[in-house]
Amino acid sequence: MERPDLSNAAPQIVAYIEYLEANATKSKKTAAAPLLEPSEPPTTMQLITITQNGYAKRTARHLYGRQRRSGMGIFDIDTDENDPPMLMTVADESATLLLLTSSARAYRLAVAEITATEVRSRGTALHDIIDLPAEERIMAVVPDAGGAYLTVVSEKGFVRSLPKHLVSERMQQGMVLYNLREGGPPAAACRHNGDGSLFIATQEAKAIRFAARTVPAFGTQGIRLTSQDKVIAIAAVTPKDSVFLISDEGKGTLRQMSGFSANKAPGAGGKVALKASKLIGAMHAGEGDDIFIISRLSKLIRFQAAEVPPKEGVVQGVNCMALRADECVALAVSAIPA
Repeated sequence: MERPDLSNAAPQIVAYIEYLEANATKSKKTAAAPLLEPSEPPTTMQLITITQNGYAKRTARHLYGRQRRSGMGIFDIDTDENDPPMLMTVADESATLLLLTSSARAYRLAVAEITATEVRSRGTALHDIIDLPAEERIMAVVPDAGGAYLTVVSEKGFVRSLPKHLVSERMQQGMVLYNLREGGPPAAACRHNGDGSLFIATQEAKAIRFAARTVPAFGTQGIRLTSQDKVIAIAAVTPKDSVFLISDEGKGTLRQMSGFSANKAPGAGGKVALKASKLIGAMHAGEGDDIFIISRLSKLIRFQAAEVPPKEGVVQGVNCMALRADECVALAVSAIPA
């Protein structure tokens, strides 16, 4: 709509219209620049994104600017609607990733073998980089760094801890982690030193916490599930830690472990961790960390964990990402140097 001729309008009307125009311009400028600068100086840390069909890309973490919590995000991996993003992790470009497949096998992959790209790019098929059978899908990814143990949890809740030497650089590619018929496909994995607790979360937003040392050498049932539920995440924690939980609707919370009592042993039913119909991620997070969330349409947002209020009890969570005909599908948390 064009501005009308105001030459014959009363002075107070002209002044009012000019006031409205000035404030409208300020609002447009604010909406067009949601990024917070600076996020961080250039770094060798990489954000790795993997799609459902096994395409992967890595981009330097500092190329993703921070936004305020509940922002719209920016487009990340360039993929079609039939191959949405599925996994994210953060690792140094000199590090190695452990890829866990639908056959409960483990493969090692150097981050440097994934082509470095700009934020918005297609990525490379992992089947072209490592010798993966055509029918195998990547179900979980974890950096091979730190911790004396790698603990894997399956979609059916089976959990097993392996000493780090079994999954070291001497590991045979495609090593079987556990009996697939016993546990089903892997859901998630984490590294730890064995002296804390394991927090396992399910799609129905239920969770359990128990001491890591209570997991026997050949594994056990970590959580009892309903027939419709499945495990989606595992995190190593202590009673002083917090776990960031995010639903498919973009609502999240920092759930403090001081308010989530531990079970004496694995295998019990879960307790409500977040008021949500579908949980899609749960990761250890502190106030000094940055959180990355990606949606099915490849919109990605980065914001500081300190923007999310920590809670001891069950809550619905706060808005972490604005969604329009979309849903959150994956989560990554990364420590940022002070």
